[in-house]
Amino acid sequence: MMKKVKRKKAYYSISAVAEMFTIHQQTIRLYEKEGLISPKRSEGNTRLFSEEDVEQLEEVIYLTHQLGINLAGVQMILKLQKKMQKMQTDMNKLFEDTHQELEREVDQSKAIIKQSVQELSKLKSLPEKEIEGEGWEIEYEEE
Repeated sequence: MMKKVKRKKAYYSISAVAEMFTIHQQTIRLYEKEGLISPKRSEGNTRLFSEEDVEQLEEVIYLTHQLGINLAGVQMILKLQKKMQKMQTDMNKLFEDTHQELEREVDQSKAIIKQSVQELSKLKSLPEKEIEGEGWEIEYEEE
């Protein structure tokens, strides 16, 4: 991977970004025209590159200059990365939702077990005649 460039401010001009990566401003404009980067614009229509824009540009430069991938290939890679990130986010949410649901079910099961144990304890303390009433019997093992 390409060496990370140190940056200090929140927004950068196209000239600052071009100097940062030692590339021509026209190259940056081409990448923008191709949809590979999308810097914001000021009221005066000046490009404002955020940290994320610079990181995206850094990746585009790495793919094109270091790996020799053409712009169509870079577009496809970036599109697939975006899809993969969305899928990862969706999977993380699904795992979290499933985990929470399982925790609720475990808590419910624990409550049912606790209630059943309490009811059995009450039944165990009753005389056998009170328990035997309506056609059912409970046998206790000696401890």
